[in-house]
Amino acid sequence: MTSLIVRIDLGTHGRLGAGKLTLLSKIDELGSISAAGRAMKMSYRQAWALIDQLNTSFQEPVVVSQTGGKSGGGAHLTEFGKLLLSHCNAVIGNARKSAQPHMDFIDAVLKRADAPVVAEAPKKVTRKARK
Repeated sequence: MTSLIVRIDLGTHGRLGAGKLTLLSKIDELGSISAAGRAMKMSYRQAWALIDQLNTSFQEPVVVSQTGGKSGGGAHLTEFGKLLLSHCNAVIGNARKSAQPHMDFIDAVLKRADAPVVAEAPKKVTRKARK
């Protein structure tokens, strides 16, 4: 089955695609960078590096965190982070919706591993007569 991968190129700031957007969603859901990373089978260090890249790429922070203590620390998306996530999801949703008829066509004309192979009749080999 064909699939469409949408990534937003941020120029010198890298890219914003499914991985970072999922990480943002998980942080919003779980309230923690480490919990979001674990849910995605990603180390805290890798999750933090991705969040740091996003926070330094935009004019406003996307995620804010507080260290542990009495309240236990945590992280959350800023209002800007929620707005960014919403816009990115809209771009991806619109791209998928408009691409779907074309993706269906491409999928329909792909060769299939489970499709029967029609054998071609062997070509007749002829020898040239010797002179």
